[in-house]
Amino acid sequence: MAAPAIELRGISKRFGPVVANDRVDLVVEAGTIHGIVGENGAGKSTLMNILYGYHRADAGAIRIDGVPTRIARPIDAIRAGIGMVHQHFMLVATFTVLENLLLGAEGGPLLAAGAARLRAELARIGREHGLDVDPDARVGDLPVGLQQRVEILKALCRGARVLILDEPTGVLTPQEADELFRILAALRAQGRTVLLVTHKLREIMAVTDRVSVMRGGRMVAHRRTAETSREELAELMVGRKIQLRPDKRPVRPGRPVLTVRDLEVADDRGVRRVKGVSFEVRAGEIVGIAGVAGNGQSELLEAIAGIRSADRGEILIAGRPVRGASNARPRGVGHVPEDRLRMGLVGHLPASENAILGYHRRRDYVAHGLLRRGRIVDTCAGWLERYDIRPRAPLMPALAFSGGNQQKLVVARELEHDPELILAGQPTRGVDIGAIEFIHGRLLAMRDAGKAVLLVSVELDEILALSDRVLVMFDGRIVGELAAEEADERRIGLLMAGIAAEAA
Repeated sequence: MAAPAIELRGISKRFGPVVANDRVDLVVEAGTIHGIVGENGAGKSTLMNILYGYHRADAGAIRIDGVPTRIARPIDAIRAGIGMVHQHFMLVATFTVLENLLLGAEGGPLLAAGAARLRAELARIGREHGLDVDPDARVGDLPVGLQQRVEILKALCRGARVLILDEPTGVLTPQEADELFRILAALRAQGRTVLLVTHKLREIMAVTDRVSVMRGGRMVAHRRTAETSREELAELMVGRKIQLRPDKRPVRPGRPVLTVRDLEVADDRGVRRVKGVSFEVRAGEIVGIAGVAGNGQSELLEAIAGIRSADRGEILIAGRPVRGASNARPRGVGHVPEDRLRMGLVGHLPASENAILGYHRRRDYVAHGLLRRGRIVDTCAGWLERYDIRPRAPLMPALAFSGGNQQKLVVARELEHDPELILAGQPTRGVDIGAIEFIHGRLLAMRDAGKAVLLVSVELDEILALSDRVLVMFDGRIVGELAAEEADERRIGLLMAGIAAEAA
């Protein structure tokens, strides 16, 4: 039998008191697509960073094609035939495709020979793997799917026989994701090996041959993909049964709570990002806005929340206009921002103070002009318990909590103040499957209590699971509206890619 492409034995890594990897074993057969799944903090990224040379293991051994291999730096991994495509692309937007591929592989002080060699190699790989990209195209002008293809080409041009992909579909439309999976299948057919790190179990089931599950820094299970299920993998990841698709009661929409008419909004550079958008959200319904990131969703949410001024159009909350940048909280608006650390939390402040940000003038928290710190801490402690935020430490700085627990703290603050309208921007971004289940349940509970919810997400599974109506944004405009019962990934994906509603 041929030796495994990758063999990790007893890999351990500690960061101070935190054990990130605890005696991890992993065997990846050559010519397969091998998935690695786990909750946030399970140790997946640390393990891959050890394999690619970003971190050095404290203990353990690595074998590549059966040969003991010391990997101390990324250059060692590249020489061993390992390439890595990161979740956030490592490309220079102002350079051409060829110039990006030349970085680190110049071949000497005179670039002409290296450029000619790479141009020929690009043409060969394009023919063999169907990975055609214009070498003279400026990377910043390429769609996200083609930028990712450039990253794959960069690894292949450096001789990668093993390709690591970290959360590769987070910024892709469904059609771009399907194209990526076609590419991965072609690479497998050519005998290359793929390690796919993702939290999307649907993708694991669709494209992998085997899957390994990590929990708490340890490897807890290995499965042939054909012999497992999404439900079993979710239970292995979390250690308990998980409801992957939340139960929804029939929708009973009431009066309009949010009305948006002919809205136009510019970004910080003055570029128009929202272009003539109109819609409404009624009490007792969840309206989802789908779209690839960067198509105006962020500016739309900020304008409704009163963070950003609109250039034109009208926003009405409970019939009252929002004029200019203003605090929307007194109007009964809860806002879960898209970036919890940049806009949702003050990292060095304790959880208890973060729990009242924006609500700190309420009588519950202030007496005679002074904060009622005991009341604030007690209130926060109750939310930590009710929302299963760990550790139960209201005086601990927000940055000391894991990402999923930070997100649940933001969600608790915005929902526990009983808003009439909830603006939920990427509410489960970067959180594990257990936290996703909990946050989805809370948003549905608010909807069932008669609240209006506007959900913005790049995760189509989330849009389809929660929304009663789906709006799709492309290039700053609403390009389609679908009722929940007629929405599916294909139709939404085509709209997200700018295909006309009639074709979708």
